[in-house]
Amino acid sequence: MGGGFPVILPERRIAMPRPQKSSVQIYRQRMKRKGLVRVEVQARKEDVALIRGVAAALADPGRQAETRALLQEAVAPLAPGSLKTLLAIAPLEGVDLERSRDVGRDVDF
Repeated sequence: MGGGFPVILPERRIAMPRPQKSSVQIYRQRMKRKGLVRVEVQARKEDVALIRGVAAALADPGRQAETRALLQEAVAPLAPGSLKTLLAIAPLEGVDLERSRDVGRDVDF
């Protein structure tokens, strides 16, 4: 085996056991079966305690319905609809909606 040429051996496949699922994967699967999902948010430092409190209130069966209703009223996006619907629910207090009847200037065609 001289001459500096590499020796090529036949390829052998070695059966390796499948790695076990990590504890995190098992935990997340268990939470998924319970109907829970992982949510990651970016928040300001001063809002962290508030966000954790909201999450805790939503997880508490005794406060869940009330908390969800309050949050939906306060922050839920408007359902898509017509402009007429949007204007009907818009707070227009103090907005002057009257328009002058000035028809403009005379134009010769």
